[in-house]
Amino acid sequence: MAAIFELFFTFAKIGLFTFGGGYAMIPIIENTCVENKKWITDEEMINMTVIAESTPGPIAINCSTYVGFKQKGFLGAVAATLGVILPSFCIIFLISLFLDNFLSIKFIASAFCGIKCAVGILIVDAAVKMFKKMKKTVFSVLLTAAAFALLLAFDIFSINISSIILLIAAAVISFAVCLITKAGRADEK
Repeated sequence: MAAIFELFFTFAKIGLFTFGGGYAMIPIIENTCVENKKWITDEEMINMTVIAESTPGPIAINCSTYVGFKQKGFLGAVAATLGVILPSFCIIFLISLFLDNFLSIKFIASAFCGIKCAVGILIVDAAVKMFKKMKKTVFSVLLTAAAFALLLAFDIFSINISSIILLIAAAVISFAVCLITKAGRADEK
């Protein structure tokens, strides 16, 4: 039971002190679950992030559910998920009760402007760490560069496209390359 409470309080701390949503939580989850607690490996973190992004629901909730399930099964998944959700829910609920125009308060609006910058840096940091830990082949580096270039071009030209489309395209391309590579090896034998 102590492990269930540890999962809950660990993810509650992550949920309480991380602004900017799921992507901003990824480096905190990695630091906590991979480096400090050693609940998952670097490879599992990368795979978990890809799967969490590819499945329905917020990425932080999907990640916390995975880690909780890996540690303590169903109860661990529930504890970790509740831990990451409850702080945000309580804060938003309290804000909605007491402040009708929360962001119209100059001090709050200024603070959130700074938080937006910090969140951007956290997201870039998570991407760089994941890229460093990724198994690098010519294909994986080219695919990553192509996806980055496409996203950048879409943003520059204000083309609205879901990142899910890029994920599906990358999966299809990777699957096709895998099939072609296996077929080439079979022909050599």
